[in-house]
Amino acid sequence: MKMLITGATGKLGSAVVEILLKTVPPGQLAVSVRNPEKAEGLRSRGVEIRQGDFDHPDTLDTTFVGIDRLLIISTDTGNTEERIRQHTNAVTAAERNGVNFIAYTSVVNASESKLFLAPSHRATEKAILKTGIPYSFLRNNWYLENEISNIQGVLAGTPWVTSAGNGRVGWALQQDYAEAASEVLSGKGHENTIYELSGKLWTQEELVSALGAVLGKEVPVQQVDDATYADIMKGAGVPDFLIPMLVNIQKDIREGTLEVESNDFEKLLRRPVTPINEALSQIVNNLKED
Repeated sequence: MKMLITGATGKLGSAVVEILLKTVPPGQLAVSVRNPEKAEGLRSRGVEIRQGDFDHPDTLDTTFVGIDRLLIISTDTGNTEERIRQHTNAVTAAERNGVNFIAYTSVVNASESKLFLAPSHRATEKAILKTGIPYSFLRNNWYLENEISNIQGVLAGTPWVTSAGNGRVGWALQQDYAEAASEVLSGKGHENTIYELSGKLWTQEELVSALGAVLGKEVPVQQVDDATYADIMKGAGVPDFLIPMLVNIQKDIREGTLEVESNDFEKLLRRPVTPINEALSQIVNNLKED
């Protein structure tokens, strides 16, 4: 059985590969990367490196040939139409080359969500369903690592700034999401499944309170409106093209789009999601080491 992970030099993809290498013979693993040079370390460990670019579908026949189980990690472009095109190219190539199972990293409640990121994931899920290939949709909530810039600000002495109000988020470590994806790709019984992968739901204030407990100090929370949030981000040096996306995230959290409760994480991990204080401690310690 040959398994392939796309985007394997990214943070999530590389974590999935490292987890699989502990339980799967390296000869059963292949990775798809745009730049093979970045994956040379994996080649020396026995993992097959294949060059594949979702923007160039002609490269994907070589990428997906002979693959039994495929993990498509969603691309990180902020453009909905571009992401849909990239993902559709990958799904079409998987069907063309006889892939037997597709796992896909989607987003919470993708089929109904009003989250600004949801349309591209919804379209990709539909494209996979249309192929008739057995699938598993890993509907990820929010990476705790997405808050690193906020945590860095707190470490530098600034307040936690948000316009998300009392909206709740199911934060979890990227490592937990990677372990769940690894189980689905390499395990049995995951055909035609949907997993809503959310940690315990927290408001911004609750998350910051946990962060304060880790740091041993009180961290102030500055609740603002979207326009003020955008101004503060601009003043902090955030590139202009990123600011609308950050504002949309805050708005969507405020409107409850990430408030999805589920125990699917525990089912796949066979353990609880990493507790928030422990997860925050890991991030803080890594930042201090850097």
